Amino acid sequence: MQIARARCRFASRPFALAVWIAAWAAIPPAAAQSLGKLDRERGRAMLAQVRSDIEKHYYDPTFRGIDLGSRFDAADQRIRQAKTIEEVFASVAQVALELNDSHTYFLPPALTVQVQYGWEMQMVGDTCFVTRVKPGSDAAAQGLRVGDAILSVNGQVPTRETLWKLLYLYHLLRPQPGLRIMARSSGDAPRQIDVAAKVRQKHKVIDLTGTDGGTDIWNLIREAESEASAHISRYEEIGRDLMIWEFAVFDHFDRRVEDGMKRARGRQALVLDLRGNAGGDERALLELLGHFFKTDVKIGDLRRRTGIEPLMAKGRGEKAYPGKLLVIVDSQSGSASEVFARTIQITGRGTVIGDRTAGSVMRSRTFNHKSGVERAIFYATSVADASVTMSDGSELEGKGVIPDELLLPSSQDLAAGRDPVLARAATLLGSPMTAEAAGRILRPR
Repeated sequence: MQIARARCRFASRPFALAVWIAAWAAIPPAAAQSLGKLDRERGRAMLAQVRSDIEKHYYDPTFRGIDLGSRFDAADQRIRQAKTIEEVFASVAQVALELNDSHTYFLPPALTVQVQYGWEMQMVGDTCFVTRVKPGSDAAAQGLRVGDAILSVNGQVPTRETLWKLLYLYHLLRPQPGLRIMARSSGDAPRQIDVAAKVRQKHKVIDLTGTDGGTDIWNLIREAESEASAHISRYEEIGRDLMIWEFAVFDHFDRRVEDGMKRARGRQALVLDLRGNAGGDERALLELLGHFFKTDVKIGDLRRRTGIEPLMAKGRGEKAYPGKLLVIVDSQSGSASEVFARTIQITGRGTVIGDRTAGSVMRSRTFNHKSGVERAIFYATSVADASVTMSDGSELEGKGVIPDELLLPSSQDLAAGRDPVLARAATLLGSPMTAEAAGRILRPR
């Protein structure tokens, strides 16, 4: 994360989070961390810092009509009475998310345990499916399979409105040693599966002084490298005319936009695959959009405390990519991905197919903080500093982008590794392809 960096960035929608946190406050985490006096005071200091970030930078000076002061005062009282660190983090998270927008939230310090559940899920249309099962995990041993529909997790039904809550709470706020899942394979009756997580103990604080021989520093580097490897763009050239570009994240500080467009030059058609792209840096969004227009294009307006300012992408003149463009999106395409796809629709520059997008479109700034000096814990606040209105007057927050052609993989497609959406994209651009062949092109990492 970059300090105070403007971003168009995806975050899960915080509707009714307070109810969920209150209901789950009694759920034991993977390893509850006892609360000492220093931890409690650090929690109160975090709360005060989050309050300051929001009061100074939130785009709406009325804070969407809520009494911000009373909410933070109530959170401070909850922290005074908290018994565990997890309860402290939950109190800070609750008050930040009561603003009820997709980009304002609390990023807590890393807990002293790392929990790996061994499987992933995603909304496809209105159904939640298993999209990945890690070989050797307990999930695999218990018979959870890609393509299974997830009916509930610990009694909660995942929907487009609630899935983010499960992910936020179980991954960041209250990691669990295991999850009780109700799943259903295609054509079968629902079954209950108790899946154990892999729990690894971590340090409570990170030593950046090097007095530990550099162990903590190198662990941070390795974790960062591992995360970065999941965000590398991938390319596939189909004959001489078509290029498929899986664009993983909008990042201004790498060369993926320039490299991708260099590869696309000379091709008559381009599939830009934004599935799973949760957004990223605003500058990368503007750079990519500009490559598809000769003249400057207005994306929309940013509404901030200080007024309204246009959001423009600079055209590339004769250097603009002239070929056909098809954009693929899904339920995990968020923020910058949504703005890109909707701009392509509004201008008629290309076609968008796939699933309805996340509906998480605000502009935010991320503020990094640390508690302690030589031995520090790190946390952050993401604050929405602008709402976004598209050039046609529409807003995508809470709604998402409706593709020109709604096309969803089935349970059987997921289980068999078929990709009918990519196959359709290639076919529309004059390179017929089967779903089986498409599934072999961009297999999940």
